[in-house]
Amino acid sequence: MQKTVLVTGCSSGIGLIAAVDLRQRGYRVLAACRRAEDVQRMSTLGLEGIALDLDDPDSVDAAAEQVIALTGNRLYGLFNNAGYGVYGPLNTLSRQQLEQQFASNLFGTHQLTQRLLPAMLPHGEGRIIQTSSVMGFVATPGRGAYAASKYALEAWSDTLRMELHGSGLLVSLIEPGPIATRFTDNVSQMQAEAPVTNPGIARRFTLPPEAILPKLRHALESPRPKLRYPVKLVAHALTVLRRLLPARWLDGILRTRS
Repeated sequence: MQKTVLVTGCSSGIGLIAAVDLRQRGYRVLAACRRAEDVQRMSTLGLEGIALDLDDPDSVDAAAEQVIALTGNRLYGLFNNAGYGVYGPLNTLSRQQLEQQFASNLFGTHQLTQRLLPAMLPHGEGRIIQTSSVMGFVATPGRGAYAASKYALEAWSDTLRMELHGSGLLVSLIEPGPIATRFTDNVSQMQAEAPVTNPGIARRFTLPPEAILPKLRHALESPRPKLRYPVKLVAHALTVLRRLLPARWLDGILRTRS
């Protein structure tokens, strides 16, 4: 039986690359996008477009209902990839702006997953995968809201994995470092006169979105998927540094390099 995977955030970047690759690997791919024109474009790529705005609870409910109807209540994989960044010093962010950051990167993901679990649990198999970030385990100046949402996503994913133990549903996190996508272009900058930008050294380590594909394939297809998949050297290095360095030393490095 052909397995069906829902991928969110398919307008461009990691989501689009992942959706096209999974279709080529034989999956039936439901590709969720926020904009109507992108939803329509998915059909030209052999994908089935789903309208989804994670900021809007009604949109999440409607997307979940559509997925359940299209799949006959049997979904194998859910790749929670959609999200965006709010950048700026914390003292420039209102409560509403912080809530919007969490709505997109955590609350909508929770709602969508919760709604789709009944289409996964009865079948005793499946994968739930989240796109996190190196910002999910280190924070840097100007990216506090985004980092906080990804830290929360990591904790949420860890808890979900433990709660689903023995169900046949396996949960993994993909943790990219700098990836060349439209993410930076779509960041909501709180200080237009002093935007938060990546340091020049980041360009040396930036990879195309295809870099996540081996990790995603393993997470979907391995009998024993990893709990976390750091992508590229930066993610691996920061994981090690966070574990080994005193917190004040790491603060100093991140302050000067971000």
